[in-house]
Amino acid sequence: MKRRNYSVHTVKNYLNSLKGFVLWLDEPMEEVTYKKILAYVDDLQQRGVAAKTINCHLIRIRGFYDYLIDEEGIEVINPVKRGFTLRLAKPLPRHLQDSQVEKFFGVIKSLRDRAIFKVMLRCGLRVEEVSNLCLSDLDLRRQRILVERGKGAKGRVVYVSRDAYEALVAYLKVRPSSKAKGVFLVDKGPFRGKAISVRGIQKRMEYYARKSGLNISCHQLRHTMATQMLNADAELETIQDLLGHSRITTTQRYCRLSNEKVRKDYFKTMEVVMQKVTSGQTTKG
Repeated sequence: MKRRNYSVHTVKNYLNSLKGFVLWLDEPMEEVTYKKILAYVDDLQQRGVAAKTINCHLIRIRGFYDYLIDEEGIEVINPVKRGFTLRLAKPLPRHLQDSQVEKFFGVIKSLRDRAIFKVMLRCGLRVEEVSNLCLSDLDLRRQRILVERGKGAKGRVVYVSRDAYEALVAYLKVRPSSKAKGVFLVDKGPFRGKAISVRGIQKRMEYYARKSGLNISCHQLRHTMATQMLNADAELETIQDLLGHSRITTTQRYCRLSNEKVRKDYFKTMEVVMQKVTSGQTTKG
């Protein structure tokens, strides 16, 4: 995985999945059968592990057996059948209403935190992408950000709206002097002056969620940006590029939302339909 340049976070997740599987096993890995895999899935379900997480475990275990066969030359049959995963629900992306966005930012006084969440909301960045942002990634003169360390090691360019630009500039003016390359720094405690972590950002979100009385997560800000752009008639391909989706089908999930664009298109089309029907009836008469 390191040879293929997977992120440290991904390698850690794979190792944790394999560790859990090995500790659960009561027989050598070379003797594991498909039935044993099913028993493991049953055990994970009984422990309340989510279907999506179980699928991740299965993919990682299958990958490890592929490694044993291809790299180590061990004669073993991969017990995780190709394509075997649990069926997943496909919930609609949850986004915030305009009034909720206003309420959320109304309780944020910290210039750093306001800049963090404005960038999430207006640029559609994932929490890990915000945590990884470096000063060299900012091109404020042209109001854009280079996301070099995106999901799946895919880079992309996103653009900075006027309010996100103002929030970033206001924070950078008071940003502590530090050798750290990260844009957003820890402002107190033993890690003061170092780049804020993913968990650090999530904890700030949890704090402001409680303070504003909203049930909100970092990822919902990303969903909100996509929904707002869709309602403002942005092309789906544009939203796909900005969010860094590999497949357009992922972006198309937003089209299933009850959104303003669908509402306007519906009533506009229905007016045309009814005019044709009325016109046809008049002609017959």
